[in-house]
Amino acid sequence: MTTTHPPVTLDDVRAAAERLKGVAHRTPVLRSRTLDALAGAEVHLKCENFQRVGAFKFRGAHHAVSRLTPEQLSRGVVAHSSGNHAQAVALAARELGTTAVVVMPGDAPPSKRAATEGYGAEIVTYDRYTGDRVAVAQALAAERGLTLVPPYDHPHVIAGQGTAALELLEEAGELDALLAPVGGGGLIAGSATAVKGLCPAARVIGVEPEAGDDTRRSLEAGRRVSIPVPRTIADGQALHTPGELTFSLNRRLLDGIVLVGDDEIRDAMRFAFERLKIVLEPSGATALAALLTGRAGTLPGRVGVILSGGNVDAERFARLCGPGDRPADRPRHPNGVPEGTGGR
Repeated sequence: MTTTHPPVTLDDVRAAAERLKGVAHRTPVLRSRTLDALAGAEVHLKCENFQRVGAFKFRGAHHAVSRLTPEQLSRGVVAHSSGNHAQAVALAARELGTTAVVVMPGDAPPSKRAATEGYGAEIVTYDRYTGDRVAVAQALAAERGLTLVPPYDHPHVIAGQGTAALELLEEAGELDALLAPVGGGGLIAGSATAVKGLCPAARVIGVEPEAGDDTRRSLEAGRRVSIPVPRTIADGQALHTPGELTFSLNRRLLDGIVLVGDDEIRDAMRFAFERLKIVLEPSGATALAALLTGRAGTLPGRVGVILSGGNVDAERFARLCGPGDRPADRPRHPNGVPEGTGGR
């Protein structure tokens, strides 16, 4: 009998953590008694909205770029991203002495594009609903001799992303469950690798927006499937198919995928702002939304939740969340307890 060695292991995540030591922020883990009461569990929130560039993406991008050869660094890198990976690659390239070209959708949030340009990257735009960002990036790589740094489908990127969960376990201790958002699948694949390696009995549950359930459908089908590019406020999770490498890991490691609607994401953003005193972008709030709505089911014991990013400008945040002083606007757990506006 032959066994297939997984493309990313716990040792790979640990090696990435060593390489990122002193480079990536060791982000805080927050607790909330109100959230514990609503969830019926001891909840530990890993706040990647406090990571460099405002999202977990810096971990994987810097780790991957740092592993390039001097020759590759001399030629530069190219990436494709709706915003957070774009910023992460741009900053990593600047810090490691190389240049970056980033393919971004024309409708990417202006604040994310401005930040990417601020880190020194060249921006090439495309239409996310009619274009193929991978093809555009691959063409640029071939034309200019650049090295492609994918947003999720690369072992060095996945290992880097997994360091968020590794840190969470180091600080919070053993977990019974982990909730994390799913876009291309890099964060959840790296996180599941770390969690299953250290807490084999723990459940790892991914969270997708209702309009973008490509990973859920793929897991149900047993193969990667494509859907129309989703229209959701969670722009960081608006993908049409999971990555090949990430799917190979996630189909083996995940215990399930749950879905949340845009209104539930807005409620979670508001909850984080009012009760936790932190700002989350839509994609960064989906795992919290799954917890608040009870869509992840009963989660016993100790639960980790990755808040993956906070890159949303004030105007968009206000537009998405709207007035927050009406009880009907506040998130409700299935137990019917409405949330107030006090502290943790």
